[in-house]
Amino acid sequence: MVENTESRSQGQNRENALRILKSHLYEIELNKKREKQAEIEGKKKKIEWGSQIRSYVMHPYKMVKDLRTNIETSDVQAVMDGNLNAFLKGYLMQFGGE
Repeated sequence: MVENTESRSQGQNRENALRILKSHLYEIELNKKREKQAEIEGKKKKIEWGSQIRSYVMHPYKMVKDLRTNIETSDVQAVMDGNLNAFLKGYLMQFGGE
């Protein structure tokens, strides 16, 4: 609820009250968005040593290992070219998917 009696004109007071009400509603929505963003950010893992998904070894032997599913492949070039199907399938299989 907003009340405004700055002016003698009822129309101006109404306009000012609506402007104040809109600014309050806008601030409430901004706070909701900030809380939602903070919740999302809180769920993210830290980018640090030991939090990687896959390890890549290219010398002296070739191996890519998905650390979540323990799926390994020696075709490093295919993985580097974007062929992640084996890893995706293994990850989905953890949840009972086929």
